[in-house]
Amino acid sequence: AQVVIAIAGMEGALASVVGGLVSCPVIAVPTSVGYGASFGGVAALLAMLNSCASGVSVVNIDNGFGAAYQASLINHLSAGTPCAR
Repeated sequence: AQVVIAIAGMEGALASVVGGLVSCPVIAVPTSVGYGASFGGVAALLAMLNSCASGVSVVNIDNGFGAAYQASLINHLSAGTPCAR
């Protein structure tokens, strides 16, 4: 894979774990569902923003479309095709 999208709620630790295991970029998507004090996804968002794994970038809560768009841009760059909008 050229890029990985990690979608997680609850405590949002999945993106950090995946970022430590793969060598490609990881796009983290926090979800608004979770147990305990998830605060509508804010807990997962803050955990993902504080990730120490390199290559992890974070989009906003429940923004799967934004993550997929960024993954598409990364795939086009790795294929050598220019990114035209």
